[in-house]
Amino acid sequence: MAEHPDHPDHREHPGHSDQADHRGHTTRFVHAPGLDLTEHELTVPLDHGAPDGDQLTVFAREVADPDGRDRPFLLFLQGGPGQEASRPTRGPSSPAWLDRALRDFRVLMLDQRGTGRSSPVGTLPGLTPAEQADRLALFRADSIVADAELVRGALGVDRWSVLGQSFGGFCALHYLSVAPGSLREVLFTGGLPPIGRPVDDVYRATYATMLERNRRYYTRYPLDRDRVRALQERAVAGELTLPGGDLLRPERLRSLGNALGMSTGAEELHYLLERDPDSPAFRHDVAAALPFNGRNPLYAVIHEASYADGGVTGWSAERTLPPQYLEDPTLFTGEHVFGSFIEDDSGLAPLRDAAELLAGREWPRLYDADVLASVDVPCAAAIYAEDPYVDRVFSEETAAILPPMRPWVTNEYQHNGLRAGGEHILDRLIGLARGRLA
Repeated sequence: MAEHPDHPDHREHPGHSDQADHRGHTTRFVHAPGLDLTEHELTVPLDHGAPDGDQLTVFAREVADPDGRDRPFLLFLQGGPGQEASRPTRGPSSPAWLDRALRDFRVLMLDQRGTGRSSPVGTLPGLTPAEQADRLALFRADSIVADAELVRGALGVDRWSVLGQSFGGFCALHYLSVAPGSLREVLFTGGLPPIGRPVDDVYRATYATMLERNRRYYTRYPLDRDRVRALQERAVAGELTLPGGDLLRPERLRSLGNALGMSTGAEELHYLLERDPDSPAFRHDVAAALPFNGRNPLYAVIHEASYADGGVTGWSAERTLPPQYLEDPTLFTGEHVFGSFIEDDSGLAPLRDAAELLAGREWPRLYDADVLASVDVPCAAAIYAEDPYVDRVFSEETAAILPPMRPWVTNEYQHNGLRAGGEHILDRLIGLARGRLA
């Protein structure tokens, strides 16, 4: 991609400058095939309650069709927590929903704090566990939304639309709770969280869905049960080693089932398990498939906290593990993080004590049901009927609180619907939010 700081359009648009303004906002224009990209960096407080304290850099990439640089903004909030926004391309277009979005919008791809180019979080060397925990506690939806508000102000945007995928929807619901006047419309895909429910309710529900996913998986691939049983025996004996030298222990082996919530997940898991377990390909592919690892530390260490609308999480997924899992070692877990995952991964282990402190922390509320019951921002949500990550029943409960919400409950798509059928899903949600569809 070629950078053009002197592109004529670059000079004409407010804020499009390689110079920093008084908020530390810098921009750079990049022209890619079929896309005009403007890279924004903004300095924000680590703790929005202490604005004069430590600072972070937040990065966002403005994505526009070359003929659509004056269109309104759509802020995209990525799933996670702890994962950066999509990196856009055309020819072919990626992400799958981008072409549909660019017909109506400029898209702002926000790297949520701690990810991508937004002061990425590693293992926080030099800090005590208590200092690590205090810092990591500032990377939930509330801080992400506060960052987004500063970005909106820096761009001079009055109101913008928001698209929240999975955890991005959790952030969008918090946004509706604290700053609904900043929002033109809000679209959710697999991301309407429960309001006020204990986190244990979440994991009991998702385990129930995962048990059904296990049943379907072994009905389709019955020979894989013996494969998994043999792998578990080797894991118990300490005979499965990942490329970096970490042992693959039984609990982490089970977490490969996280893939079963995606449209191609069963096949991907089967193709992995049919490999020779002593081959380099198996070891490398298993390492890549493990959902909780050192590549995205935040995904592991604040995962349960992202669900906490108040209360203490206390390693909820570990505590609520159904008895069937104790009886059958071949059952897979899903998006369930155990404390041992962090201890057993050398890329996460330096955060183990901090994660323990976070598990015992009393979290503040994220959502205000009274505010949400009074908002008049048009909303639409794709709720996936058999989602093992964001439970359908709880999502429908939340949808019922929002008067302008137009829910679309479907079993046509899995949790990765925005990737698998993004053009159709986004088009339908826009039509629902704008009253064009019944």
